[in-house]
Amino acid sequence: MGRKILLVEDDRATAEFILKGLAEHGHVGDHSADGRDGLFMATDGGYDAIILDRMLPGMDGMAVLGALRAAGIETPVILLTALGSVDDRVTGLTAGADDYLVKPFAFAELLARLELLMRKGGHGTSVETTLACSDLHMDLLKRTVQRGGRRVELQPREFRLLEYLMRYAGQVVTRTMLLEGVWDYHFDPGTNVIDVHVSRLRRKIDIEGDVPLIHTVRGAGYRLGE
Repeated sequence: MGRKILLVEDDRATAEFILKGLAEHGHVGDHSADGRDGLFMATDGGYDAIILDRMLPGMDGMAVLGALRAAGIETPVILLTALGSVDDRVTGLTAGADDYLVKPFAFAELLARLELLMRKGGHGTSVETTLACSDLHMDLLKRTVQRGGRRVELQPREFRLLEYLMRYAGQVVTRTMLLEGVWDYHFDPGTNVIDVHVSRLRRKIDIEGDVPLIHTVRGAGYRLGE
């Protein structure tokens, strides 16, 4: 069943990209390019979720978010922003956002996060800040990874790849999913970029003596888990 979602985003290309994706998945998307108008719509529209850009004309996203929460509106909010530091994420979450997505992003990830928030039923539920699989632990705010208490140093792309695998732990993740979710490619570049990065990640995660966690599923993709 489709949901009613408000998008407050002033970049026209980004807004069209998101609205098209929402429509393709059966959702009704309303749009505002201005913070003040977006706040008015959010207080009056009965939305299932709100996608809120942080930098907006009229009224910035943080102010919109603060006004919504002060008014007692508990609609789930995902903040979209180009600001991706730990402090920026913490500020957004503590201000009342339910999730935080850094630009550029893949629509598949935005949709997955939206659906998770709407299933949880709104603001006030716990914000996911850590991921775990066996003795592998990831802190999404501090951007740190540990395996059995050992710190694992990862490059930004390796971190994003591992985060994606951990979010789908126990499931087969296809190459197409990784290309879109980690590299934001909506086509096959015809290179072995995925194999190279998975190989590097495996050398850091599955060192000698550890139970292997990253598995190749022949002809399908990869799976994270014991």
